[in-house]
This record gives sequence, C-alpha cells and structure tokens, in this order.
Amino acid sequence: MKNQHTLEKFVAFFLIVGGLNWGFIGVFNLDVIGTVFGPMSGLTRIIYVLAGLSAVYRVLMWLKRSSK
Repeated sequence: MKNQHTLEKFVAFFLIVGGLNWGFIGVFNLDVIGTVFGPMSGLTRIIYVLAGLSAVYRVLMWLKRSSK
C-alpha cells in the first residue's frame, strides 16, 4: 500500500503543476514550465508527459471507482 500512496502523491503533484501551468497560460499567456526549463526542452517535455499520464491515471481510477 505504501507504493500506492507514493503514486497518488506523484499523480497529485503533476496534476497540480499541470493545472497551474495551464492557468498561467490562459490568464497571463505565460508557460511557466517552458520558461523555467526551456521551451520544449527534454525536461519540459518529460514534465508535460508526466502531467498527461497523471491525468489519464486519475480518470481511470475514477472510472474504476464508479463502476463498483
């Protein structure tokens, strides 16, 4: 269960980072992740992918929970 708890923290972190970044893009036209790590640098792309995978994981967990 400890691994599951760690995964949930990881997912929450990247969902928050991704959500805040999209908020800054929408309100200020500022891509914070791209500004900090370089526009579409390797690290920026990894962060974007991890945020996207976190969203997919969370949706799958919601669907799994709702089907019970």
